[in-house]
Amino acid sequence: MAKRALIVEDDSNIAELLRLYLGKDGFEVMIAPDGGKAESMFDLFTPDVVLLDIMLPGIDGFEVCRRIRATNAAIGIIMLTARSQ
Repeated sequence: MAKRALIVEDDSNIAELLRLYLGKDGFEVMIAPDGGKAESMFDLFTPDVVLLDIMLPGIDGFEVCRRIRATNAAIGIIMLTARSQ
């Protein structure tokens, strides 16, 4: 069974690039464009890893991370950011 990755990224170009790389490595990939969609997709898709942008519209990446950790402490979460601080 393929590993699953959830990409939470509001920039469609970045999300698509990540999807291509992960797909090439055998991942089944879903993309959520904001924090609210990420929460609902996480519950339905049950990913093995989450690539999570910090600066998202609506619910930011830090809050999405907290909510995921509240229900699943073992999942891998990779935080992505363009922030310089």
